[in-house]
Amino acid sequence: MQLLTKEITTKLPFLYTQEDEDDPTVICKFFTTWSNWTWYAIEFDGKDTFFGYVVGHEAELGYFTLSELQGLKGPMGLGIERDMYFRPCRLSEIKKLHE
Repeated sequence: MQLLTKEITTKLPFLYTQEDEDDPTVICKFFTTWSNWTWYAIEFDGKDTFFGYVVGHEAELGYFTLSELQGLKGPMGLGIERDMYFRPCRLSEIKKLHE
């Protein structure tokens, strides 16, 4: 699966453009099929680095990279997936899902 399409890339705001936003928009979602890890992308540098909400052992805002997502492999070689049905929404809505 292609994790990042041109369409999604054009929708992702550039890094630091939403840092003053109280409730930024989450544009896309990546997840593992073999664990509870999920990455929600809010901003992108246009090359490799995202800023977003990461839910794993803890839930936190932080940076992650496309190359790291592409390199993660689970059981039997499973890779990270992009939620093709995810619709952009506010970060507050995502946080409520993970309370």
